Amino acid sequence: MGKLFLVPTPIGNLKDITFRAIEVLKECDLILAEDTRETSKLLRHYDIHTPLQSHHMFNEHRSVENVCTKILSGMNIALVSDAGTPGISDPGFLLVRTSLQHEIDVETLPGATAFVPALVNSGLPCERFCFEGFLPQKKGRQKKLELLRDETRTMIFYESPFRLLKALEEMSVIFGSDRQASVSRELSKIFGETRRGTLAELADHFRANIPKGEIVIVVAGKGKDKD
Repeated sequence: MGKLFLVPTPIGNLKDITFRAIEVLKECDLILAEDTRETSKLLRHYDIHTPLQSHHMFNEHRSVENVCTKILSGMNIALVSDAGTPGISDPGFLLVRTSLQHEIDVETLPGATAFVPALVNSGLPCERFCFEGFLPQKKGRQKKLELLRDETRTMIFYESPFRLLKALEEMSVIFGSDRQASVSRELSKIFGETRRGTLAELADHFRANIPKGEIVIVVAGKGKDKD
């Protein structure tokens, strides 16, 4: 029997990958990639020639059993997402669960994920936090935020740059416009930045400055603004 490896990849700067991750990607029999075009750039950079196969949210339900069959036949397979750790707001959970049901050995390598540096950079309490990932785009969005109104832990959200302003405005209404927060974008890249302030101040900034890149929003828990 082979093994399934979950391999974190850089969230921006290609140097943010471990020696062991490169070793696994070079030595495994197959790499499953969320977007083979994006992963190909990383593999070329590190002179990795392992075969690639597409594995994303639109085909994973159809492909997991076939992947498990390959591992059971003796193949070592690595799963990567476009950036960060597979399974964290990216495909991965279904394959891991199915592999475990087949008693396949699964190993997740430590490595890059966007929310950890964003949380630490925020300056908000980070000893206890809740990671909420992406908010629903339409249905259930307001309800989700309302359920978090009284959350006392620091809250972390992923968001598209196209919906960032909407998110900040909605949070201002539900959490209070004076709630402390931060917005990190393009982490580890040349133009990466973290802006801090109240939800109202951040909304004003991004109303005047259209954001680009992947976004992490960190919001203080209720009653934690002064911690």
